[in-house]
Amino acid sequence: MLKTTVILSLGVLLSGCAQDNNRSTPAPHATSIQQTTDQWVGRWIGVEGLNLTLSKDAAAGPGHYLLKMQYGLDAEQSGTYKGQATADGISFNRQDGQQLLRAGDGQATGLKWLADKHNCLIVKPGEGYCRD
Repeated sequence: MLKTTVILSLGVLLSGCAQDNNRSTPAPHATSIQQTTDQWVGRWIGVEGLNLTLSKDAAAGPGHYLLKMQYGLDAEQSGTYKGQATADGISFNRQDGQQLLRAGDGQATGLKWLADKHNCLIVKPGEGYCRD
């Protein structure tokens, strides 16, 4: 009887350890999202001096980013914001509210100066940043 109890207890203990190991492994979908947004790291150019520099936020961990941006013509329309990868892009919050940075093309920016570009990041219509 004691032997059976020990064996059953050991089985329960081992199955609990296996479950903990599975929790620490990122879901395949989460990994692919991060790989996509990691490709966005670097400098992006908008119109009239607007720009975005996206970098990984090593202190916050995988899937976290710092967005240094000049998003308007006024001096107060700039800053560095913390972002996090989501299924749709990179979510971040700045003075004008919650925003989502997502991939698109020049046409999607709504800006005629970027219309012929193919590799762009868009916050909202009228605010986009592209690479050549």
